[in-house]
Amino acid sequence: MNTSLMMPELPEIHALFVMMLTVLGLYLFSRDWISIESSSLTILVILVASFYFFPYSFNGNFINPIELFLTNFGNEALITICLLLAIGKAIEINRSLDPLVGFLSRSWVSHPKLSLLGVLLFGAFFSAFINNTPIVVMLIPALIAVSENANISSSKVLMPMGMATIIGGMATTIGTSTNLLVVGIANDMGLDEIQLFDFVIPALIAGSFGMLFLWLIAPNMLTDRMPRAQKKENRVFEASLYVNQGEYSDGKTLAEIQEKAGDGFKIDKIKRSDSLFVAKIPSVIFEPGDRIYIKDSLENLQNYQEILGLSLFEDEQNKNIDQEQDEDARLAEVVITGGSLLDHMSLSSQHFASRFNLIPLGVHSGATGVKITGNISATTLNPGDVVLVQGTSKAINNLKSNSNMLVIEKDKMDLAAKRSFFPLYIMLGVTLMAATSLMPISVAAMIGLLIMLLAGTLKWSDVGNSMNIPVIMLIVASLSLGTALELTGGSDFIANWFVYLTSSLPMPVILSVLMLLMAILTNVVSNNAAAVLGTPIAINIALQLGAPIEPFVLSVLFGANMSFVTPIGYQTNLLIMGAGGYVFNDFVKLGIPLLLIMWITLSIVLPLLYF
Repeated sequence: MNTSLMMPELPEIHALFVMMLTVLGLYLFSRDWISIESSSLTILVILVASFYFFPYSFNGNFINPIELFLTNFGNEALITICLLLAIGKAIEINRSLDPLVGFLSRSWVSHPKLSLLGVLLFGAFFSAFINNTPIVVMLIPALIAVSENANISSSKVLMPMGMATIIGGMATTIGTSTNLLVVGIANDMGLDEIQLFDFVIPALIAGSFGMLFLWLIAPNMLTDRMPRAQKKENRVFEASLYVNQGEYSDGKTLAEIQEKAGDGFKIDKIKRSDSLFVAKIPSVIFEPGDRIYIKDSLENLQNYQEILGLSLFEDEQNKNIDQEQDEDARLAEVVITGGSLLDHMSLSSQHFASRFNLIPLGVHSGATGVKITGNISATTLNPGDVVLVQGTSKAINNLKSNSNMLVIEKDKMDLAAKRSFFPLYIMLGVTLMAATSLMPISVAAMIGLLIMLLAGTLKWSDVGNSMNIPVIMLIVASLSLGTALELTGGSDFIANWFVYLTSSLPMPVILSVLMLLMAILTNVVSNNAAAVLGTPIAINIALQLGAPIEPFVLSVLFGANMSFVTPIGYQTNLLIMGAGGYVFNDFVKLGIPLLLIMWITLSIVLPLLYF
């Protein structure tokens, strides 16, 4: 081992500053009170401004921070990620995988155990070639419907499915944005280009153990979050019931309404005007326009609406939403996703009702515990929260096509929706071009996207909807921090410290420790941030140890993909959390053993293959 046991010396001031800024960035990326795009822009501005006003000389030349950092918006890996997101969007809106999803759904009743395995393999396989978000979006409604028909809780199957797609994404260079970033950075730093299937063997070996765990053990470990007796209720919503003039509740006392509705009718508060709340005493008389705030299941809310003569809508302006024919009115649950229109925004600020011609009826608390303080439209929403909406088939389908949110219909599936396999053929062509090295994945994806646009399979508006601004900003900020760390010697310093602390350990153990650190970081911060910052450090560690570089790069790649333990670890985790009614500890309970299985297996396999 070619290393010194001397304690590393402190680097110069620019390197120290960048390391402190990196710590600040990792902290901000993990905070809920500031959006990812805002925190990323903050870090980027500080970095550019600092190097502009306090110039840094590299090899005798002062660097231009604008050219060095802002050009990361044109990074090849980032462009490739955006192109593949657009192709994935085409597969989603054209419902290209619906026949396979339908087959798995139909087989569930007769062969539930084998069907679960089929779902896991289906999700893992396709996630190796396209972003797993559209896979998860397509599978969630099917699995919820199948679970109800099979009289089981969907919370037993949704999380294993979501984690299976993460495992599948580890297998190829294009499986996740994390993989593309790691491979791209390693290539920029002089490592021989890693091809599409170069690390598929360790991924398959470790993934096999992980999939067996998800198939045979995980469903038994998960708490039934949606009891069978309440399978049609699914979740509890915070909603408001409006007192209509001339209906039953008009002029009735709270005691009379309570007796009519039954003991389960629990009122949180009664609002009479914008600023006046009425005391919840038995003798209070309800007037037209009063809003009754309540927390209950959809089924109970609908019952109260019928027997008490109340209206289940959020405010008066929603009465002007065009609902066309009453018989076409449908219900849907909208799960808020990271980077979507409503991420850290309110319904009113985005003019949601008028924009999509939908009436918000209630809000279900997700990962962050949303609480209605005024009305539903003014409530700030976060990833994982669920909004119950009512609208026509046309309006709901429009929301599906023109937003990045997960839409789960409550009433019926749109069986007549147009489907096309063309995006799958394009994705197959892109994969073959990259696998055979006929052209770079970025060029192949660009050609594939152009073909779909020309063929009318995808619209430019769909391309825009596929772009995840928070992810893009996070990648640019992380790339800029990584560049600054490498340029100033910060990554060398961190690598020196890592080698100094682990120098007495065998090489395979050092590799394992690095992978575990990346796995911990990715569950706290972001998989992309962990990958971008960890890759140059891993390369420097390998160089100092005189070890093969590729296994250390792969340790970062695999570690950064092990985002199983927290709902914030990966965007699909939040989708799963919202749709399945999970709590934070559900991810911890299932994610830790899965992470340990993958980490231990890869810690054995990687040294055997590369040392």
